Amino acid sequence: MANDFTQSIRWLSKEYRELNGNSLQILDQPPSPLEFSRLIHISRPVIIKGLDLPALRRWNDGYLIEKMGNRQISVAVTPNGRADAITRGPEDKLYFVEPCVEKMSMEDLCTRLNDHSLEGNDSDILYLQSQNGNLFPTASFDEPEGVSLSEFEPLTSDVLEEIPWCSKALGQKPDAVNIWIGNERSTTSIHNDPYENIYTVIRGQKHFFLLPPLDAWCLKERYYPHAVYKRLSSRVLDICPSQDISDVRWSSITNPELPHILPDEVCPIRVTLLPGETLYLPVGWWHYVRQSGTTIALNWWYDAELRGMTWALLNFLRNPREVPLVENGDELTGESTDEM
Repeated sequence: MANDFTQSIRWLSKEYRELNGNSLQILDQPPSPLEFSRLIHISRPVIIKGLDLPALRRWNDGYLIEKMGNRQISVAVTPNGRADAITRGPEDKLYFVEPCVEKMSMEDLCTRLNDHSLEGNDSDILYLQSQNGNLFPTASFDEPEGVSLSEFEPLTSDVLEEIPWCSKALGQKPDAVNIWIGNERSTTSIHNDPYENIYTVIRGQKHFFLLPPLDAWCLKERYYPHAVYKRLSSRVLDICPSQDISDVRWSSITNPELPHILPDEVCPIRVTLLPGETLYLPVGWWHYVRQSGTTIALNWWYDAELRGMTWALLNFLRNPREVPLVENGDELTGESTDEM
């Protein structure tokens, strides 16, 4: 891309902030399909209260351990709590690093998440975040009744397979339904998703740092070589560069909440989501996520509408100029203060 439209998009971002501010709409009860279709059209985050799920009443550690038994589940393991993030690896190069994925029982996961003696030590950090429809995979919607492809099949009766008012507004079932379990030692690096996202906290607290698609210009995206954490000759997790995987486009900002990391004109929306509260996160919105204590959450990903102007506009906003490859000597913004 020869042209640079950054200043034009920066002007659009300013206009958007002046019209919308950083306020957040809060609904005391779930919307009707018509009301939700209007929220999709506005495309701003909304907190929704009153979503009734059996999981909210049942999911303590004892219940989860009893229901899951010895069933093995996939858990992300990292040394720093930053799965799917930019990290320094071999030869001091920067990589987009995916977590090591290990199998364990729900009892093992809950025990290790609640073991506060591990905090501040060089122990592995666990986060159940497989993101592949681990609760209701896409394929499960086409399976005969009584047949489940879910890794968490014993828990599926506690969760809605779809959000009725969202499915009706969008005219489709969710692409995936996920369960997330972690604690304050894990963070989710800033990124956006090509989905309409319905995100509900079951236990604990989730802290969201949100930016609209118009603010992509300030997130310093680069293309990074791909790598994965693996256990090699020792039990220590090593960063292993991948051989046949394309470079990954990602923000070089490790923690957008640090002072002066983003331009002063940028006004993020900060949301703390409590148990029983649901966040509607529109397609394309950037989010950085922390959590307090052992936290369990659910989310429903719905495919975004690709027809019309929305997808073309989102692509333009993310591409005001050519995104460079990372080079030796490049720095991570906030790197020195964000290491865990």
